[in-house]
Amino acid sequence: MRQELIFGPMGALAFLTFGVLSVMPFRRIRAVRAGLVRVRDFKFGESADVPGHVSIPNRNYMNLLELPMLFYVVGLMYFVASRVSTAVLILSWAYVAARCVHSAIHLTHNNVLHRLAAFAVSNFILMVLWALFFVSW
Repeated sequence: MRQELIFGPMGALAFLTFGVLSVMPFRRIRAVRAGLVRVRDFKFGESADVPGHVSIPNRNYMNLLELPMLFYVVGLMYFVASRVSTAVLILSWAYVAARCVHSAIHLTHNNVLHRLAAFAVSNFILMVLWALFFVSW
């Protein structure tokens, strides 16, 4: 198996993160222009006056900088150890898909139960990736 194939899902997750990052200024600028917030409401992050639909992209972006870091690490571990397999690639792409679903839910209808389900699935897949690395060592 070509070990560098692990970089596909890793790159896809990075580009999802960049995509969510790009949503933030659009929502913030639109809110300022609509008079919903003032520029100073973003001086120290986001004040309590920032409406949820404007602050959600920032929260989702932060989500993509938290647990997904463990995905990047385990992906590099598999690559360095030359242990990327078909199963690892399938799980990695499944992880990215679950994170995409989580972000799509968070940035659109934001149903908490739907979002929780996608988040839980992604975390379970991530734990399996870590466990497989050490169990099959």
